[in-house]
Amino acid sequence: MSKKVLIAEDDSTMITLLHTLLKMEGYEASSVDVDADVSAEIQRIKPDVLFMDVHLGQQSGLDIVESIRNRPEFKALRIVMTSGLDLREDCLRRGADAFILKPFMPDELLELLKDDSR
Repeated sequence: MSKKVLIAEDDSTMITLLHTLLKMEGYEASSVDVDADVSAEIQRIKPDVLFMDVHLGQQSGLDIVESIRNRPEFKALRIVMTSGLDLREDCLRRGADAFILKPFMPDELLELLKDDSR
């Protein structure tokens, strides 16, 4: 069974590239609209991994990750956050499992997705 990855990203080119990469690597990828309710999409899609940008249009990825971590039904969800700014410490403190700085190489992302350690 392939791992499901939900992409929450505001750059449409990045979404296309991620979909292509993940599909080639055997993942099932879907993306959420930048202004959508990410928590509702997680409940609907039930991904194994949420790949989320820190800056999502009008929403803050940091606020979203914190609210997700306050919900017991999302306890097993692995959250990988990304940004063009080095916000690693903020992301990890708010509840992300991992952070990757943009621009990143595809191999870096794939290693993070394969790493199931918490």
